[in-house]
Amino acid sequence: MSLLQILRPTLPILIGASMMLTLSMGLRQSFGIFMQPLTHDIGISVSQFTLALAVQNLAWGFLQPVAGAMTVRYGFRPIMIVGSVMYIVGLVLMATAQGMIPILIGAGVLIGTSLACTANAIAMSVSARAVPATVRSTVMGIVSAAGSLGALMAAPMGQLLNEGFGWRVGVAGFVILSLFMLPAAWYAGRADKIPLPPKSAEDIGDASAATAAKIAFGNASFVVMTLAYFVCGMQLVFLTTHLPSYLLICGLDPMLSAQTLGMIGGFNVLGSLFFGWAGQRWNKLALLGMIYILRSMALAWYFMLPATPGSTLLFGAIMGFLWMGVGPLVAGAVVEMFGLKWQAMIQGLAFMSHQLGSFLGAYGGGLIYDSLGSYTMAWRIGVALGLAGGIIQVAFALIRPSQPPLVAVR
Repeated sequence: MSLLQILRPTLPILIGASMMLTLSMGLRQSFGIFMQPLTHDIGISVSQFTLALAVQNLAWGFLQPVAGAMTVRYGFRPIMIVGSVMYIVGLVLMATAQGMIPILIGAGVLIGTSLACTANAIAMSVSARAVPATVRSTVMGIVSAAGSLGALMAAPMGQLLNEGFGWRVGVAGFVILSLFMLPAAWYAGRADKIPLPPKSAEDIGDASAATAAKIAFGNASFVVMTLAYFVCGMQLVFLTTHLPSYLLICGLDPMLSAQTLGMIGGFNVLGSLFFGWAGQRWNKLALLGMIYILRSMALAWYFMLPATPGSTLLFGAIMGFLWMGVGPLVAGAVVEMFGLKWQAMIQGLAFMSHQLGSFLGAYGGGLIYDSLGSYTMAWRIGVALGLAGGIIQVAFALIRPSQPPLVAVR
């Protein structure tokens, strides 16, 4: 049976999850485009703006397990609908802001909370519920790839509106795009009607949320994956937040930042598809470690050389390929270790570490820039921690592998 035949009954669910993910991730990944004009217009510093993004990442990370646990009790649809509404309201507050407080509440608290209800962990859980185990990793890679298209669309559109009409119109354009999250969440919510598969030996099953969390943190492979996940958030949010500012400092065309974010989004598609496919065949945790190592090498190469349009676009392509491929790998590893029922919550527990790294990447990068007038120390820290985390993850995965990956159906 072909993959399309297997997926046909659940295509509306997968398309809805993909659209919700592409909008929630693509829009927030493009906020760095507005940093310079926004901070100058309303009179706040770069570190204040990045504080709002850091709060967004912390809210997202610490509320992700809560949102995941609530899907077990209330179902996916109500959680995703509420999250979509919060995203829209957060963007409206950001577009109409006259000072720091609306930015902190809108771009920080509201959008961060929304992401806990609409982004990777929930979209991956919906996708995993909707398909058989034999194609699960591949399908999560496809959904993650579709979710990568948001930055490819949002970044250039936002930059064009920003340059032509000002940053407020650019954010207003994002508000219009975010409205499509509502029907996407509704269709993805059909996953609530799909029963869980029969319980396997690895499933946590009917345990309470507290027991499920205790079991997760008692698993050494999960703990190492969670700690290494910190590196992922630090590197990626540092780039999405500060790369536009870095390119301006280098005297390059402002449109290059949007083109680079778009390049990241485009190659994200290829990377997500590849790592979803690879995770069906090889050790998911070792693949995660390799991603962190390769990202760190790419960061060192790019920032050690003078920035040019060509090197910047190539860097965007490399980082894009290594970007959201972590999504299907982490989600698949969690399912292998603990089963489907508590996947969203346990994946959220790992994601808390990712978002602590995101906080450091966004706010720490802003503080270093404000203090030293340069991003040199920030990228060096990112490279060092990335190499360390990646090497430890690969070594542990090879020493203590999780259960063998499923064999794909041909």
